[in-house]
Amino acid sequence: MASISRRITPCLWFDTEAEDAAKFYVSIFKNSKIGNISRFNREGYDVHGKKAGTVMTVEFELDGQHFVALNGGPQFKFDEAISFQIHCASQDEVDYYWSRLTAEGGSEGPCGWCKDRFGLSWQVVPDALLEMLGTGNAAGAERVTKAFLKMKKFDIATLRRAFDGKAA
Repeated sequence: MASISRRITPCLWFDTEAEDAAKFYVSIFKNSKIGNISRFNREGYDVHGKKAGTVMTVEFELDGQHFVALNGGPQFKFDEAISFQIHCASQDEVDYYWSRLTAEGGSEGPCGWCKDRFGLSWQVVPDALLEMLGTGNAAGAERVTKAFLKMKKFDIATLRRAFDGKAA
């Protein structure tokens, strides 16, 4: 994973869980892999406080998107101001990503958002929702919006019924 070929790589800040998080994410997404792992050395201990030999950064790739996970310490935590969207072609995909990301201490949020066990926010979005909102059918878009505002995990069949003006 040579960093020269990419211009922007998201860097995810963890306290000490960078390698565990990278392995967790790679286990969820197809076409994913762990890349280079760098380790702290004795230099800079007075700044970072990390024991020499422990993981500093982990490069990983999720379905073609490159990331770096950094064990930077406890100073910063994830919040909802940054999230990653996962576009899903089917309800099965929505269900898969939702269940995997909320497992083992993750949590559900409103409107397709969830947090994984590391506190990182994701929005699991069915392509069908984006299509319904983008049709130019204002009444259908209002009905589908009203429906999804009541949801945690998106349910495509319920969204489609709302869009079509059929009772839920």
